[in-house]
Amino acid sequence: MKKLIKSLLVVAAALTASSAIAQSETYPWAIKIGANAVDFVAESEPFADYRLINPEYFNQNIIPSISELTVSRYIKNGFSASVSGSINKIEEYGAFLTANDQPRQTAVDDWSYFALEGQLNYDVRQLKDSWKSGWFAPYAGIGAGYHWIEDDGAFSANLSGGIDFWITENFAIYVETTYKGVISEYDDTDGNIVVDNVSYQSSHLQHSAGVKFAFGGTDTDGDGINDKKDECPDTPGLEQFNGCPDSDLDGIKDSEDNCPDQVGKPENGGCPDSDGDGVVDGDDACPNVAGEASMKGCPDSDGDGVADNIDNCPNVAGPVANNGCPYKDTDNDGVLDKDDKCPTVPGVVANNGCPEVKVVTKEVQATLNNYAKTILFDSGRSTIKTQSEAVLDDIVAILKEYPKARFNIDGHTDSVGAASSNQRLSESRAAAVKAYLIGHGISQANLNSRGFGESSPIANNASREGRKLNRRVEINLIK
Repeated sequence: MKKLIKSLLVVAAALTASSAIAQSETYPWAIKIGANAVDFVAESEPFADYRLINPEYFNQNIIPSISELTVSRYIKNGFSASVSGSINKIEEYGAFLTANDQPRQTAVDDWSYFALEGQLNYDVRQLKDSWKSGWFAPYAGIGAGYHWIEDDGAFSANLSGGIDFWITENFAIYVETTYKGVISEYDDTDGNIVVDNVSYQSSHLQHSAGVKFAFGGTDTDGDGINDKKDECPDTPGLEQFNGCPDSDLDGIKDSEDNCPDQVGKPENGGCPDSDGDGVVDGDDACPNVAGEASMKGCPDSDGDGVADNIDNCPNVAGPVANNGCPYKDTDNDGVLDKDDKCPTVPGVVANNGCPEVKVVTKEVQATLNNYAKTILFDSGRSTIKTQSEAVLDDIVAILKEYPKARFNIDGHTDSVGAASSNQRLSESRAAAVKAYLIGHGISQANLNSRGFGESSPIANNASREGRKLNRRVEINLIK
């Protein structure tokens, strides 16, 4: 028995190079075939210190052939139920303790031994996720049985422990030890085995070793892959893809292959790319000419962003909006005809290709207001004094330089008098200046007049000088 166990362990260590599934929902049934050895414990002290398992006590209690058969069925969550039967012959019964607590064994005359057991086992690997698929599979079991020695028999409560060494997903080598305790015999000798009118205690250990085959899974599509592992159980497939097909045999399973009937590369989603430009043929507008992905697989010779197959000027860069051809600039002013509001007259970009329009600067604005502040009116009236006409003519000259600009003419007064009267006076004075400017050639569309009365002073109305500054007209650019 020792040699058998040692040989099986050596084979297991040599073959278990990969993880295995073992008996599970994938292979719910299992058969164990092996040899067993029976080891009787001391009658009065079954767990004494002189070694419960001592090979010297059961070397003779072995049949050197298959002597044990077990059938088991997986239940769930690592639990399985088993039924087993075993036979043996007993040549040594012991060990008894002598008066000085030394073990001794008793030779017997080839007693026959038969046993039947039922057991519930638990796969210890279920305690930790990282262990579940390992080849080293310890288990523990609890059950009950009945064994016969010669013509007498006894019931026992059983505790087992063992290890399955899974070599493949459904083949293992196992070793197991079971303690079979006959509870009644410790209180009443009626529970003992009687052979030749002699009563013997029959609690004992049974050690087993052998091979285990897991089986019983279904394979609906007949591809050799168990349905529990087969991701495509109704369609024949390949083991490397967990039972799913690869119709074009390009190494990409059909469910991940965008072109399952055409050989392609993984980087192209399984689709062909005839010109090798990274754009698969199905999306390539130029499948036989290498191009750019941004151009749907077509080349862009002039680099203008328009693919050659739709570029009216493939060798001259041009915008997409003009079908790849450049726009014209008839007057060569740097503004393309499509954007040039004066396409035959050179102009500037700022004025949409038309000649430059002068812009009213801060300096010009300041000059206009300096002039406007000197405009004098008759006291309490909106009539302009004659000596202010020269200033107004200077203002007209400046405004004519900016025919596109629009201006507000704003009238202001001091705080002397009623506010309502001052409001009306400021409005009429601003209107008088506007009328003068229009009468001297400034477009009415470019002018607007407003009155603010005494509401916007720029100096203190308490002083004469301050009131003089507050009586004013301003000319401000409308932006």
